[in-house]
Amino acid sequence: MDLTAHHYGITVSDLDRAVEFYRDSLGLDVLAEFNVGGDAFATGVDVEGASAVFAHLDAGDARIELVSYEPEGEQRLDTSLNEPGATHVGLEVDDLDAFYEDLPDDAETLSEPQTTESGTKICFVRDPEDNLVELLEV
Repeated sequence: MDLTAHHYGITVSDLDRAVEFYRDSLGLDVLAEFNVGGDAFATGVDVEGASAVFAHLDAGDARIELVSYEPEGEQRLDTSLNEPGATHVGLEVDDLDAFYEDLPDDAETLSEPQTTESGTKICFVRDPEDNLVELLEV
């Protein structure tokens, strides 16, 4: 059995604001928006009475799945990348310096683009809900 990446899921509290950031600030195209509910969904996600609104965005070989649940759970933030359980999404760009310069002024980054010992250029940006997105040029 061959596994391939289908999507990278990010749970958000404000789907419209998150879609706006990933679409307008990062340039990802919205592929689909849809609702899911019912007993099978609630059982599958192990959240009693759950329903959710989804947006899938084109990230090349996989999708970014933004999802907002009802009922909403408690917010948990990964404050630092070196903490066990911390998560991030990595998106490759052709020219990181140019991409960085085109980010909106209010986009929060951890630093300006940096070239690592491996030769990869990286920059981390936070989405509107403090989720980390790694932008990289290889």
